[in-house]
Amino acid sequence: MTNATRDGRPPLAVFDLDNTLSDARHRQRFLERTPRDWDAFFAAAPQDAPLPEGVALCLEAARECEIRYLTGRPERCRQDSVDWLAAHGLPEGRIHMRRNDDRRPARLTKLEVLRRIGRSREIRMVVDDDELVCDAVEKAGFPVVRARWALSSEALKEAQEKEGRT
Repeated sequence: MTNATRDGRPPLAVFDLDNTLSDARHRQRFLERTPRDWDAFFAAAPQDAPLPEGVALCLEAARECEIRYLTGRPERCRQDSVDWLAAHGLPEGRIHMRRNDDRRPARLTKLEVLRRIGRSREIRMVVDDDELVCDAVEKAGFPVVRARWALSSEALKEAQEKEGRT
């Protein structure tokens, strides 16, 4: 790796999973009903197709950066997430996930993690599809790449903000 920071460690590139690297559209139907079926939504995640634009950006970033993953998925989805990343040839990297009982909006939980890791590491880029997350992260001074290559439903956007589930 090149471009090591002053402490000799490479900068970080931080990637979201759902609708940034993985195509979650096929499972958004579980959020369009009342009540929302969160168990089915997350259980279907291993069947997500990779999003070529996100995967290419992640692989490109890995040439100069250490990759981290920052997702709104709950901790109980960790093994499925690890397996999905490996199955699609994405770089190994630490995955930051929300606690199973954490229902705060992603714009708060993700910013909290970024501030924590940004105290000791340079964050070169944060890649996310959630506009509210991107706005908050950008306002906090982190460089943002808005993942606008996937379509998400209004139900997913509402769930991200109001129910703090992904």
